[in-house]
Amino acid sequence: MRVFSYCEARRNLAGLLDAANQDGAALVHHQDGRAFVVRPEDSLQSVLEVEGVDLGVTTAEIVATVREGRERFG
Repeated sequence: MRVFSYCEARRNLAGLLDAANQDGAALVHHQDGRAFVVRPEDSLQSVLEVEGVDLGVTTAEIVATVREGRERFG
């Protein structure tokens, strides 16, 4: 992980972001002793883009259940 001083991070924001992207994180040290970690965010194309879960249910079973629910609660 690359370490930046606060002043260096201010002068070279693009370099800080590039280092964080390349290494997974970058550390910024402030003069008063505080330290901050900059990490790239994992970005999804959409908030609805999630991994599927195999429930062992077929499409036909799902359709039948939906139809049954519509008939029952119509």
